[in-house]
Parts: sequence; structure tokens; C-alpha cells
Amino acid sequence: MAEVGLGLGANLGDRGAAIISALQALDAMASVRLTALSGVYRSAPWGITDQPDFLNMAALIETDLPPLEALRTVKALELASGRRVRERWGPREIDIDLLFYDDLELASGELILPHPGLFQRRFVLAPLVEISPDRLIRGRTPLQGLLELPGEDKGDVVLDLLETHHLALAFPGRAAPTRAGDRQSTRPTAWDGSEP
Repeated sequence: MAEVGLGLGANLGDRGAAIISALQALDAMASVRLTALSGVYRSAPWGITDQPDFLNMAALIETDLPPLEALRTVKALELASGRRVRERWGPREIDIDLLFYDDLELASGELILPHPGLFQRRFVLAPLVEISPDRLIRGRTPLQGLLELPGEDKGDVVLDLLETHHLALAFPGRAAPTRAGDRQSTRPTAWDGSEP
């Protein structure tokens, strides 16, 4: 089984429901196993900026599908989920990209792996860091790539707690612990008179 990183995004309709529905469809496939889900992030549009904000997240899957078949599977899933083909970087009901496929490097007319924009987009790297921070991709990790991005021109990316909560409810035990209540606190619940 190959480990594949996916980037999911949507900025039309009920964005969170579209992402959850796509993940549920993937999870129902015999040839795919969802292994990790990031939180859901809200981000400004990239490329064409006169459109609604996006929700973005990352997922790790294991699959026995070859790379081109995996790509065709997620693109068929996009269409089945109501995606209409529009201009590049334009609005979309759902978008699913293959970010990496094991350590494979591939350049065909249909698919480039790893994804050529992976290390240029904060909205891809921030969720990927949650679930695979140290994975080596072309000599860099997602965490290194995120830290190397300049602050300007790469878009604001903010964790959406409500959408992340909805995702965690749909996939118990598989979403990353991104909400404060999911982490163990080292702070006392009440002041006991001692110094911090």
C-alpha cells in the first residue's frame, strides 16, 4: 500500500459538508484507507483573489491504486460531488489534489508528483504539518517548507475551530487534535496559591 497525501479545498456552497462528504466517499472505497486528517483551515483565495474564502485541509491515505488511477479516482469524486469545471484557480465546490505518493517523483501530461505548488502554498503546508510534519518530500519537510515561506503574498491561513469540530465528529479518532480541549493542559484548573 502506498501512502498518499491529499489536499482538499472548497469555497462554494456548504464548504465543510463538501469536504466531509468527499472524505466519506474516499473512506468507503475498498482500495483506500484514511489514516490521518488535519484540522480545517480558512484561507484567502490564491491566484484569482476576487472569490469567496476557502476551507482547506490535508489527509493521509493508504491505497493500492497506482498514481494515475488515484488521480482519476479523486477527479471522478470531485465531479460526483458537484464540481463544475471553471477557470484555473477559480472558485470550486470541491478540489482534491494529490500532494505526494510515497516518495515517487513523476512528471506526465496528467500528473506531476510531488505536487508542483506544494512548497509555495501556506494553505497546503499548514494542514500537512499537522499530520506529516517530518515527511521528506524532495529533500524538505512540510514543516521546513512552512517556515521558509515569506510572510507576505502567501495568504492568511487560520484554523477554523467549528469546521474542525464537525470533521472530528464525522471521523472520530482520525482528525488531528487541533482544538484546545483535545490537548492535555499543563496549567492548573484553579490557582492553588503556588507560583507558576
